[in-house]
Amino acid sequence: MPALSFAPAFALFASPVQPLRTFIRTTGYKLRPPRPVPHSPRIRTAQTAVLGSGAAGLHQLATVLCEQRKGSVPTIVLGGFVPDATEQVFLLRGALLARGSVYYLNYPRTGFSADLFFAQLDDLVAELVTLHDTPPVIFSVSFGSSLVLEWLRRTRAANRHAPIAGALFVSPIGCIEDLLDPTAAKPATLLGRAVKPYLDSPDGDVDPRQIEKTRTIFTRMFGAGAQNKAALIALMSPGELHRLHAAVMDTIARVDARGACERMAALRSFASPAAYFSPRLLPLTEAPVLVLFAEAEDSVIESNSPTRFAFTHAHRAYFPRGACHTLANPSGTPVQHASLIFHSANFLPPVTRFYRGLKTRKFLQAA
Repeated sequence: MPALSFAPAFALFASPVQPLRTFIRTTGYKLRPPRPVPHSPRIRTAQTAVLGSGAAGLHQLATVLCEQRKGSVPTIVLGGFVPDATEQVFLLRGALLARGSVYYLNYPRTGFSADLFFAQLDDLVAELVTLHDTPPVIFSVSFGSSLVLEWLRRTRAANRHAPIAGALFVSPIGCIEDLLDPTAAKPATLLGRAVKPYLDSPDGDVDPRQIEKTRTIFTRMFGAGAQNKAALIALMSPGELHRLHAAVMDTIARVDARGACERMAALRSFASPAAYFSPRLLPLTEAPVLVLFAEAEDSVIESNSPTRFAFTHAHRAYFPRGACHTLANPSGTPVQHASLIFHSANFLPPVTRFYRGLKTRKFLQAA
């Protein structure tokens, strides 16, 4: 592996917003776009073992949905806290589907188990590799990136290699320190204030008033991006916009205190990328990787986020075939944390280039 240097190695990407062109290129289906359907896993070995051990319950299973397409590069999508994966990449789905099937892992509303989630991810990846000979790209956003990073870390620590074609990290959160500075008296960001009560009450006994306050914060965060209605109408039909808004609001309303607390407990247990900055534990994967940060990350994550620092200064140590970019929007509103819906035109070009650059499985076998 390459030497673990801390030389800054990120680029600032500025991309013009082209709403109509983005709509044409991304939705793929102009009228009545198909909805993902439930996927019944054909391999359940890992999740059966976790459930059989009593370490997790059925209420903590993630929901797996799929849109089937022909193609050599399937994608597994992991969303952030909200919205669900199915809504997170709504305006990029056409670009993903052009490469192959897309699988969405939506987190349970009433609980969460990292061990069970990793088992489900193990099984799904094994199904795609073993039964279809198509290693997937894993596309993760915000909190979802913490799951992928920890999954890769555990896989590497077990002297195994994750059989993936590549990975995309959008506004990655890798550990609790990205949201809450342990040296600060109180949270500095809106998201930090939203999640801290759930860390303070790991048993799920959260004041109902705080639950409603948290829902208000997430609603406000989503609504802030939705203010530019003219741009959204150019990106989506009124029916699509209504369905998207309803789905996001439903997710915010239905995640209960137990589910939120268990997600936070999982995040708190994950190691900071700085903790495994070692030749013994790195690289996490030799597959191609793209890390995308937004220019306005400080409004959501801590300015001294260890994950952001590690990837903007030393991403090649973690991902030898990786690239890290910060996306800016010089001609409009600043690109916000994980804003794949409202700034899809900024995210689409680097995502498309990433998929275009992936080698086919046949080529990799011959290399």
